[in-house]
Amino acid sequence: MRVTTNLIYNQNLRSIDTNQGNLVDIQQQLATGKKLLRPSDDPVGAAQVILLTEELDKITQYQRNNDLTSNALEQQETALSSINDVINRARVLAVQSGNGILVAQDRNAIGAEIEQIRNQVLGLMNTRNASGEYIFSGYQSSSQAFEFNPSATGEKVSFLGDDGENHIQISDNVKIQRSSSGKSIFQEVFARLNFDVTAQSAGVSVETANIDEQGTFDSFHKQNFDPVNAANNQYRFEILAGDQISVTNVGTGNVVSTQPFESGEPLRFAGMELNFTGTVGDSLDINLNRPEKKNLAETLNDMFIALTSDSISEADFVKSIDNTLVGLDNGLEKLSLEVSSIGARLNIAQSVKDANLDSEIYLQSARSSIEDVDYAKASTEFAKQETALQAAFQSFPRVANLSLFNYIS
Repeated sequence: MRVTTNLIYNQNLRSIDTNQGNLVDIQQQLATGKKLLRPSDDPVGAAQVILLTEELDKITQYQRNNDLTSNALEQQETALSSINDVINRARVLAVQSGNGILVAQDRNAIGAEIEQIRNQVLGLMNTRNASGEYIFSGYQSSSQAFEFNPSATGEKVSFLGDDGENHIQISDNVKIQRSSSGKSIFQEVFARLNFDVTAQSAGVSVETANIDEQGTFDSFHKQNFDPVNAANNQYRFEILAGDQISVTNVGTGNVVSTQPFESGEPLRFAGMELNFTGTVGDSLDINLNRPEKKNLAETLNDMFIALTSDSISEADFVKSIDNTLVGLDNGLEKLSLEVSSIGARLNIAQSVKDANLDSEIYLQSARSSIEDVDYAKASTEFAKQETALQAAFQSFPRVANLSLFNYIS
């Protein structure tokens, strides 16, 4: 094979270009810390890096969602804890106001504090986050959750939001409830279960008809109330011969109970206390009231009105206090359940956050093993390529001078 002068020059030029290119690539790897400078360097590895980067970006978004959710839940927990504290204070005042030795001035003083508590609860129920959104308005977060109108007919506190509950994704498989509607927490609080005297014989005179044991009555009411057939909620107390009285369900005709009776003496049945007079054949009908729900702030407002009213009777005042205590207790139970739910969601959020952190570390390690440069190896390769380039530079002039003309001369 005859080696021409052009071939020698071209071959050496290609060698120098190749060595320079290799040296530049290694220098870029050392400068960037990445050994994959272009997809062609490692097509399979480049594809894996893209997938791993997408997973890491997704985890970053999940962690951001997690932080936002945790902050929102902690704010709700703080608001609910504050409401719980002031409601407990209102309950203490309700019990205190039931003291028979208090005069009107004392009740007015308690009423003034109850008014402040009512306003504080309304303010907390309208809590807003850093973005100005009402956290208890459901999906209508731009609108105030609750409005108080003392001149309104009927209920004074109205709910302006909806029952929407926002959920947010914090991992591939976990979506967590970020907010709860104030409708379920504050609006739908069961009021005191009660009954009314609906009919009585001409010879019957009722002195008192009230609930003596609320827990016993609540159990009876829950077991026997019929939301469909109103007649099944009516009970007739009929005086029998031999100082007996029968209790019959009007709708079904079933005799529920038969017990001793003395006219003018208290009769106790299913937590109710009835004191009436009558003779054999006389009867008294009661009706179990339909369960009602009342806003927690509405209950406080009713208590305020009862405490500051100059015309309320003592019997109605006692009934109002009883209604308030049951309403506040039911409200406290609602608050407790929601705080427990928030605590459980915060635990889930923290657990998922820790799992995401573990996944992030693993994915970063996997990506690093594919694309990050080995500095020791790259430094050695750089020195090798540098030596090769210097050798190419130094050897080319000597090879170029080995021509027939030089030999002849």
